[in-house]
Amino acid sequence: MRISVAIVEDDPRVREELTKLIQGAEGFNCVGAYADGETALADIPLKKPEVVLMDINLPGMSGIDCVRRLKASFPSVQIIMLTVYDEVGQLFNSLMAGACGYLLKRAPSDKLLEAIKEARLGGAPMTRKIARKVVQYFQQMGIAQSETACLSKREQETLALLAEGFRYKEIADKMGISFNTVREYVHSIYEKLHVTSRTEAVMKLPRPAAAASLRIE
Repeated sequence: MRISVAIVEDDPRVREELTKLIQGAEGFNCVGAYADGETALADIPLKKPEVVLMDINLPGMSGIDCVRRLKASFPSVQIIMLTVYDEVGQLFNSLMAGACGYLLKRAPSDKLLEAIKEARLGGAPMTRKIARKVVQYFQQMGIAQSETACLSKREQETLALLAEGFRYKEIADKMGISFNTVREYVHSIYEKLHVTSRTEAVMKLPRPAAAASLRIE
């Protein structure tokens, strides 16, 4: 039985190279190659490939959004993200969306084919460097959660809104409290977390929230 594979890649040269690789490899069959997420989302559930190679940076719908929607309509499919950079935010967003693996486009052809086999068997193909980042993320998330456990529920709500980039007045409106109460919560947060600024406080949060705030600021 050949492994059926679909490709979602907007670069025509890369898409053609991947198609030739899959078609030319023994035990593999390319059932579709798509230049954008919208077309892939409409056709892949009909073709029912076992594995999808998904580019992250697509025109229109992003690869991560396409993964999330594909897994909702076609949950049995295994999706490997292909990207140029091993950027931490994209890595975790992809995995949380439902991808099972994450590889760089410069990976050798034999490694890519092995990754497809591994994904089909229920594995999570990724390089050692990327796997190490996964481990570090969960370690740091555990530390962050333990550090913020000292905050009251309202203080945690305030910190979460700070992480989203809201100003004190906006936080007051959202929480239904006064501006001065927000200032008191923030002062207490700084004291409990032993920090002196919004950025330092937000960095105590698990990585996704902290990263979002740093982008905003």
